[in-house]
Amino acid sequence: MLKIILSLYLSFFLLMGYQVDDKLNGPGTNIQKHTTVDSLRNASSWPSEINVSHFAGSEQTPSPACLAVHADGAVFVGVDKIGSLGKTPGKGSIVKLIDSNNDGKVDSHIQFAAVDNPRGIIALGDQVFVLYTTFSEETKLATGMDLAVFDDTDRNGIADGPAKPLIQNISSPKFLQSRGTDHATNGIRMGIDGWIYIAVGDFGFHNAVDRSGKKLTMLGGGILRVRPDGTEMEVYTHGLRNIYDVAIDPYMNIFTRDNTNDGGGWNIRFSHQIQSGEYGYPLLFKHFTEEIIPALVDLGGGSGTGSLFMDDANWPDKYNKVPMMADWGTSMLSIHRVTPDGASFLQKNENFIKLAQITDLDVDGSGRLYLSAWDGAGYSGSPDKGFIVRAIPKGWKYKAFPDLKKTSVKGLTELLKSPGAVTRLNAQQELLRRPLKEAASSAWSIASNKNLPLDVRVAGIFTYAQAAGESSVGNLVGLTAEEKVKEFALRALADRKGNLKNVPAAPFLQAINDKSERVQAIAIIALGRLGRAEAIPALLNVTVPPTFRAPVKELEGPHATPNSSIIKAHLAVRSLISLNALDAAVKAIGSKNSTLGLWTLRYMHQPKAIEGLIAAYQKSSDRELKKEILNTLSRLYKKETPYESEYWWSTRPDGHGPYYNTIEWESSPLIRQTLVAEWNKASASDKLFFTHLNDKHQMGISEFGSQETIASSEDKVDLEAIKMKKGQIGNSSIEDVMLAIAQVKGNPDMGKAIFIRQGCLACHSTSKSEPLKGPFMGQIGSIMNAEQIAESILKPNASISQGFATVLITTKAQKSFVGFVTAESAEKITLRDIGGGVRTIQTADIASRKEMENSMMPEGLANALSFEEFASLVTYLSQQK
Repeated sequence: MLKIILSLYLSFFLLMGYQVDDKLNGPGTNIQKHTTVDSLRNASSWPSEINVSHFAGSEQTPSPACLAVHADGAVFVGVDKIGSLGKTPGKGSIVKLIDSNNDGKVDSHIQFAAVDNPRGIIALGDQVFVLYTTFSEETKLATGMDLAVFDDTDRNGIADGPAKPLIQNISSPKFLQSRGTDHATNGIRMGIDGWIYIAVGDFGFHNAVDRSGKKLTMLGGGILRVRPDGTEMEVYTHGLRNIYDVAIDPYMNIFTRDNTNDGGGWNIRFSHQIQSGEYGYPLLFKHFTEEIIPALVDLGGGSGTGSLFMDDANWPDKYNKVPMMADWGTSMLSIHRVTPDGASFLQKNENFIKLAQITDLDVDGSGRLYLSAWDGAGYSGSPDKGFIVRAIPKGWKYKAFPDLKKTSVKGLTELLKSPGAVTRLNAQQELLRRPLKEAASSAWSIASNKNLPLDVRVAGIFTYAQAAGESSVGNLVGLTAEEKVKEFALRALADRKGNLKNVPAAPFLQAINDKSERVQAIAIIALGRLGRAEAIPALLNVTVPPTFRAPVKELEGPHATPNSSIIKAHLAVRSLISLNALDAAVKAIGSKNSTLGLWTLRYMHQPKAIEGLIAAYQKSSDRELKKEILNTLSRLYKKETPYESEYWWSTRPDGHGPYYNTIEWESSPLIRQTLVAEWNKASASDKLFFTHLNDKHQMGISEFGSQETIASSEDKVDLEAIKMKKGQIGNSSIEDVMLAIAQVKGNPDMGKAIFIRQGCLACHSTSKSEPLKGPFMGQIGSIMNAEQIAESILKPNASISQGFATVLITTKAQKSFVGFVTAESAEKITLRDIGGGVRTIQTADIASRKEMENSMMPEGLANALSFEEFASLVTYLSQQK
């Protein structure tokens, strides 16, 4: 009962502007009337070296889901009044904001283009790339998501015409229709290598098609990339949950924030994304973590959103050259200080800027950082919530960005040497629009200049590779002899599969034994991309470290503990798979390369692989090796059903692994026959080994039995059957709760009974005739809709309004009091605490007063309610007007 009392009492500290009775505003008080417009016009905390100021509000940019800043300072905001769970089209747009006098306040705004559910934007030259949901004009139902480009060649701030799709069908229509863009495809960024990187949520996609007609399917989330002309689409990494963006540094290191496996708090993981890597969500995430690249850290509960690698000389060293990662769940922009660790990194996380439900961030060519705040707009969007802030270093001075179209090749070459990533990228892309021979010559002068900084030379290398195409091979091979830039020359050589015909394997085969682990990793990846069989022996010779070990039975593996030693072997396996190195992997069984060979064979569902494994088993007399072979055979007994976008594993999937939706295949009978024959010959104690394999790989072979209960992977929910089940709120994600209560009809009489029965009237009044206690509930329904009321209870820290925050008062006697200020005069303050108690404190006795960043109410205090109880409580409160 106490939990519900506290839940109701404290959750409404979040109310975004309810009216208080006029009679309270008498002489000696400073209680303000609050309106329903945004009351929080700025960030709530930031470092002293930075100035943060309000830039635009909900009147220009309601429900800002994403933003991008043009190098010249124009801010493009993705307005999304559909939200993540809404499904009604016609509520989205890209709005262009202009600060014409550069004073930090928007002077004009215009709708650049109408799109629904904008989820990512890149503003580059006269083009704006946008990722958004598409809808049928006839049915008004979502049909998928597109990455498209809009042109503005006349520079009037309005797209010249309709979108030009680069990739279509980049998310599942079925789940866009049933859930909205909840776990769909999200942010986009361009790297200095000229690729657009796309953050794909775990809806995945089926038959996404690029402009060349190439099709791809991906079960689950990861990173996809494509050229700016919509060709060469390919998967970059796989096995992520619901990333919203990528941060890309000048050396093409990519960082993301992702959720952990479900049900345990949805903790945030910060990861270094390495090309071809498998990150394991959700199928390898618990019981097969030896096979994945783990995250660098688990940061606790949150919901990652926009990301940016800050690389701008205008910023203080302390806040420059770092990945900045936004988190909607904690309303915080964080910095991760990364340090090299083999082929990857270690990190230290610190808070940077607190902003109400931050969604995205981007920086312009002058160093102005812009951040968007959802600010309580709810899961279905709002026309009245959301704002944009600008952050600049103290002492910052505006410097106009040059008009690149009017800049000569020589001028662009100088700009490519800039200490800022925005300038380098924009100069590069404009240079590539000039005669390519001239562009290549200019870029090579930078790439080959040993006196220039490394980040500048890297920009030169990737610009040269793009401009010169296949003819770049000779010069790039030459650069692989230089230790300082070897890594980047190797990467550029193997970067585009259409340019690989004349690329020699020799530099990569040499580099696989380089003293630098980063160079080794790049070489391993590249050998897989080259497609040359001659690379297989070298790849099989990569050492598997002792950290390659399966988690202890029934324990979840370490999926957020850095393990840089596994990276090279992991990448070698991915390359061997791409080379279809089946014969060599089978031949390696029993040799010094046996572990890597068997690891590779785990993913090869081919009859020849099964035959080779059985033959090796029969030939071997090594007991441990025979167990490893049986383990590999049992792993191959089933395989994943070909994905056609007909299912999604929901927010709480069965993460047992190694597959989700399994089928047997042509070699399954032979595997079963072999395993059962060995089981029949095994001793009683050895038979447990087969039971363990049966459980681990979910084979379902009845003879072997089971020691565990397999969780159902069924994601359909009989809402009618469970709506009165106690504790359902605590067992569901907030998104699932929102979807459920939209379908469950709340009973206001039941809601009132819950409100009274739990003692809520001790802290809340619902009538103006009653004395004001805690936050007044009598007109809450006129200020917040049902979804916003529900969210304020479920996520109390999501958006705390000015005037209704938790206050910490410390007296001169060194006593501290925490609560909600219900009345205040020049002489005294009245404070109501978490238990409903009232305390009057004389202002003369106060040493300090501080508004807390978090509500006093912990999350989860409504967890004991059923869907129907929660829906009824929300319905009752929403009727209070």
